Amino acid sequence: MKLVVAIIKPFKLDEVRQALTAIGVHGMTVTEVKGYGRQKGHTEIYRGAEYVVNFLPKLRIEIAVDTELADKAVSVITEHARTGQIGDGKIFVTPIDHALRIRTGETDNDAL
Repeated sequence: MKLVVAIIKPFKLDEVRQALTAIGVHGMTVTEVKGYGRQKGHTEIYRGAEYVVNFLPKLRIEIAVDTELADKAVSVITEHARTGQIGDGKIFVTPIDHALRIRTGETDNDAL
């Protein structure tokens, strides 16, 4: 099992969710986050005053998938979250040692 964590632009969420559902990903966790990478924020003007926005709004998507589905999930997220502009985000994949569905007690792949 793998945990795929993707940081994406907020307006790409629906497109990414629909594409993941189409390949058989049944659940995900989405969190509103703020951060920066190479983009290092940007400046905006509000009521005539310029100010720096250091942390940009992003969404963090977490999905737990079977190992065989991980590469496909990464490629689907990459394809549907890409705008070609700076700040498109990152994807991290880590192994899951153990999973348990609390309601039924199912473990590992059965718990997904």
